[in-house]
Formats: sequence, C-alpha cells, structure tokens
Amino acid sequence: MTPTRFQKIALGIAGLTALSIGGFILVSPLAFYAGYGIDIPPGPSLLSELRAPGAGLAALGAVMLAGMLRAGWTRAGLVAALCVYLAFPAGRLVGLAVDGMPSGPVLGALAVEVAIAALCVLAFRRGIGGAVRDTGRAGVPA
Repeated sequence: MTPTRFQKIALGIAGLTALSIGGFILVSPLAFYAGYGIDIPPGPSLLSELRAPGAGLAALGAVMLAGMLRAGWTRAGLVAALCVYLAFPAGRLVGLAVDGMPSGPVLGALAVEVAIAALCVLAFRRGIGGAVRDTGRAGVPA
C-alpha cells in the first residue's frame, strides 16, 4: 500500500506524538505524570509498570513513522495508529463513566487522541478495506 501525501502526514503526526509521549514516559515517568497534576510515589515497581507501556507506545509510534516512510510498512503503521488512537480514548471514556471527571490536562489528552484518531480514519478511509487488494497477494507487501 503506497500512502498518499495526506496519509503520510497523518501517520507522521500520529507516530511523532506516540513516540514522543511514550519516550517521555519511558525516560521520566514522574515528570510526565506531574504535568497532568498526578503525583506518583517513587518506587521501582510502580515506575516499572509505568515505563513498560511507555516503551510500548514509543514502539508503536516508531511503527507509525516507518509506515509513513516505507510503503511496505504503511499497513502496519495504520493498524498501530488506529489501535493506539482508538483504544486510548475508549479507555478514557470508560474512566469517565466509572471514575468521574479527570483533570483538565487529561481531558485535553482525550481531545488530542480523538483528533488524531479522526485524522487517521479520514486519511485511510479508503485504504482500510482495500489494503489487501493493493498487494496483489493477500498479506504480501507490494
């Protein structure tokens, strides 16, 4: 699947955002969460539990960026972007329903995640269903 310029931009925004946030959480989880007004007691177990998904988010961001740069990775980048930017808002909405209203910065993160999800869906609205057809053979990159 060869991405269009708009699709590359969408993957670039999604990938850079995920890589940056995931990298920040990985390197400095206390500072990252303090920016949201969340005080985390330092301790190796909790910090490990925060760094691990940060590393996962950074890795998915790298896959999104690879999808922007290499046609053979575009489909994987799209899947990564949709997984991240649909799952994060879904989790936040569950939190709203179960736990109540979070802080303003967390609501801001929700808005950004929804915007990036919408951008990716818009950019790939035709590519989502036709990605396999573009290869000529199911599952084999062109």
